[in-house]
Amino acid sequence: MARSDTMTTITLAINTDLARRILTDFLREEITRTGLSRAVVGLSGGIDSALACFLAAEALGPQNVLAVRMPYRTSSPESFEHAQLVIDQLGVQSLTVPITDMAEPLLNRFPEMNGVRRGNILARLRMIVLYDQSAAFGGLVVGTGNKTEIMLGYSTLYGDSAHALNPLGDLYKTQVRQLSRALGVPGPILDKAPTADLWPGQTDEGELGLTYARADQLLYLLVDQRYKPEECVAAGFDEPFVRQVVDRLRRNHFKRVMPLVAKLSNRTVGYDFLYLRDWGT
Repeated sequence: MARSDTMTTITLAINTDLARRILTDFLREEITRTGLSRAVVGLSGGIDSALACFLAAEALGPQNVLAVRMPYRTSSPESFEHAQLVIDQLGVQSLTVPITDMAEPLLNRFPEMNGVRRGNILARLRMIVLYDQSAAFGGLVVGTGNKTEIMLGYSTLYGDSAHALNPLGDLYKTQVRQLSRALGVPGPILDKAPTADLWPGQTDEGELGLTYARADQLLYLLVDQRYKPEECVAAGFDEPFVRQVVDRLRRNHFKRVMPLVAKLSNRTVGYDFLYLRDWGT
């Protein structure tokens, strides 16, 4: 795409058949090479976790997938019901582990907590449940975060960002919708507003202060096409919006990498010691 093109020419259309094959092969190969054959998915009732569950079921067989619902007392009943639609359609194994009794002692200890702090605690408790079930079920935890969320830092470190492998991390939110529709994710999940369901009435776009459709187009230029911010403005994006997204990209880079190690030697983890070949293999 030429630098002079406007944002109206940006397309994020994907070949859903090819993406489906690549992602199911990815899950099957990466899980089986560990000696395992099962997967655990935190099923929220939203489109991302639904798609991850669909891909895992196709890759491994529904009997080898455990979908875990982890409602809190303020969780939307609709989300619980939508997760059940996925469970019923796929025939995967399922488990419901309420987290209210786990969360309340800590939440009550600090009554001044804002919504973000409370939401982070719930996300990290769900991670604990998933990894416990990973050990009990004998399967790897499959991530459900999409590329838009990863780039914008819209995740909880050591919460929903914790997983063994992620089939959705290179799909923008609009591409997740395309692939979900192609795989037959239930209509009520496709049509509802994206939400992490961290508190009543919470929506992703409301919390982020932007729409996924616009963010995806801009991120595609900045990340995939390596546009400079000023080139994005020239392509038709409002300058304040570009600054907002670029700022989030920069501030949240630490969430996209392993924790930094201070370098003192010639062979430092994450710098010079990177690959299996470094082990002498």
